[in-house]
Amino acid sequence: MDRLSNTVRPYAWGSRTALPELLGISPTGEPQAEMWMGAHPGAPSRITRNAGSEEPLSGLIAADPERELGAAAVAKFGPRLPFLLKVLAAGAPLSLQVHPDLAQAKEGYAAEESAGIPIDASHRNYKDANHKPELICALTPFDGLCGFREPTESADAIAALEVNSLKPYVDLLRAHPEEAALREVLTAVLSADPAEMATTVAEAAAAAERLGGAYAPYASLAHHFPGDPGVIAAMLLNYVQLQPGEALFLGAGVPHAYLNGLGVEIMANSDNVLRCGLTPKHVDVPELLRIVRFEARDAAVLRPEASPSGEEVYDTPIDEFRLSRYVLAAGAAPRDLTAPTPQILLCTAGSVTAGDLTLAPGESAFVPAGGKAEISGTGPGSGTVFRATVVA
Repeated sequence: MDRLSNTVRPYAWGSRTALPELLGISPTGEPQAEMWMGAHPGAPSRITRNAGSEEPLSGLIAADPERELGAAAVAKFGPRLPFLLKVLAAGAPLSLQVHPDLAQAKEGYAAEESAGIPIDASHRNYKDANHKPELICALTPFDGLCGFREPTESADAIAALEVNSLKPYVDLLRAHPEEAALREVLTAVLSADPAEMATTVAEAAAAAERLGGAYAPYASLAHHFPGDPGVIAAMLLNYVQLQPGEALFLGAGVPHAYLNGLGVEIMANSDNVLRCGLTPKHVDVPELLRIVRFEARDAAVLRPEASPSGEEVYDTPIDEFRLSRYVLAAGAAPRDLTAPTPQILLCTAGSVTAGDLTLAPGESAFVPAGGKAEISGTGPGSGTVFRATVVA
């Protein structure tokens, strides 16, 4: 297996301390939002193999896909690593967003290519023809928004703010069937006159600040994004607080936003994002409304399912990635993870031996298909390893 050297992305919403604390290094004073592990062309991990020079994992895979990924994975997903693994450190809210399904992504990408929209244009929605299901697993207490709640619940919560300009939304949520109610209110919020909406958000934020408790997250959103219609849209969603080890799976069309906390995130290898608000970036309302699934759902917090081998699996309906966790006691028998698929192993606590490597928190390794992968805890206490692979 190969130790990975990974890029940290300094997005403005990133925490200044969470990633440095995990890695055991001094903060730079700048936001450090995401550490990427994988072969995404935007920031591929780097390895040094056979005492040679450092090279990108993407290049290594391109040179011999079947050797690195295995024949089954190449046949199913093509000659590329189909997932991207991250450590995500949110110090401020991310944008409210949804991702397309595979058919929508292919259609949207083809349409924008045909229209000649540059791939790096600020108003471009589709950077590739792939879907982007994702899973976030909390390493610390982690706050987020996930999926629409029942319209009547949102109506009650919004009504309690006692903001006159929000009353039409309350009436719509109470009077119409679920899908129509959610669609009409989200459409109205995102299509409202910006100046009028800014006033509404300010009044709603003041009321949320006054009410406190369950309303505190919305007051905080308004503090970060004053006047943004996404503050009102957020009140249509489930507010979720994950404890360490708990996770959320986010499928196509499900609106969501991460608000605060440190977690391990895995996703299909795509950049396709349609934004609903809480952002200064482009919001394409008509295309967004085509992608969003207007159905109420529980947040569906995932907890890992333990197997006799000690592997704790986060079960999802996606083949592009499979995430699991091992908690390794010092001195316990090694666990053999050898598999015919590619793997990335990430240590998040303690000290772990992986093959001939020792991994500290935040360190990771790539295991090519069929590569010998044996892990064990080292030193006092235990070590925790997340295992990312595919279903092929």
